Amino acid sequence: MIDNTPGEEDREILARMVEAVQSAGNVLLQRYSPAARISDGESLLAAIDANDEASTAVLRPALEHARPFAGWDDDEEGTGPLGAGEWWITDSAEGNVNHIHGSSGWAVTATLVRDDVPVLAAVHVPLTGETYTAAQGGGAFLDGAPMSVSQKTDLAAALVATGQAKPGEDPRIRRLLSTSIDALLDRALLVAAAVPATLQILPVASGHTDAFWQYGQIRSGLVAGALLVREAGGVVLDARGADWTLDSDAFVATTPALAASMTAALSAIS
Repeated sequence: MIDNTPGEEDREILARMVEAVQSAGNVLLQRYSPAARISDGESLLAAIDANDEASTAVLRPALEHARPFAGWDDDEEGTGPLGAGEWWITDSAEGNVNHIHGSSGWAVTATLVRDDVPVLAAVHVPLTGETYTAAQGGGAFLDGAPMSVSQKTDLAAALVATGQAKPGEDPRIRRLLSTSIDALLDRALLVAAAVPATLQILPVASGHTDAFWQYGQIRSGLVAGALLVREAGGVVLDARGADWTLDSDAFVATTPALAASMTAALSAIS
């Protein structure tokens, strides 16, 4: 039997990742105000850029020190595989638009990917102080406590969620999003739609919700959640039920018992 549990080196890298996302999160927390309001598009873009720069200035050096030979990918709209070797996939202010509007729903994420497979992930949510971690073969944890997906078996009793991957999404993706929401409204108990993706996937890993799906395949919004859900005992698939990869054109994270009904609902409209 192959031992897939994380080795000492990976455990040390993950510890440094936690320090990095927490430090970057503290930078964003100091910049946050619930009274913040944005009045126009120019101000919005300037505020987003300022947050990204401030957080990345802390996050990137820490991660590159932890794994100096890994490539760096912080393309917030990047899709598809990155290729062989190790890569850092990060979002220094995921949910940035929520932050600059004085809302909740923002975080710092870091994932180490090897040969296009997520192997280590750390997500810090500064407003709650929560830190989510996962290592391939080592389980998923919230502040050090093990997480597991829900035990739901009936989609009619399930809480499910989706979201918009990016502004200005391709019209085909928008049609799939709206059609799939309608399909799940017919089948699930409740359907939510919000951004960012990672913060909709975390509750699947922790068992608070039962499924998340998305058609826009933005790497930085999916890789951390994919590893967390898998390590929490869930499954991550495409809309047809195949294992999800960075090549996939859809993302579904759910419980093993709900996988068939979720993918059946989505494959009917894809």
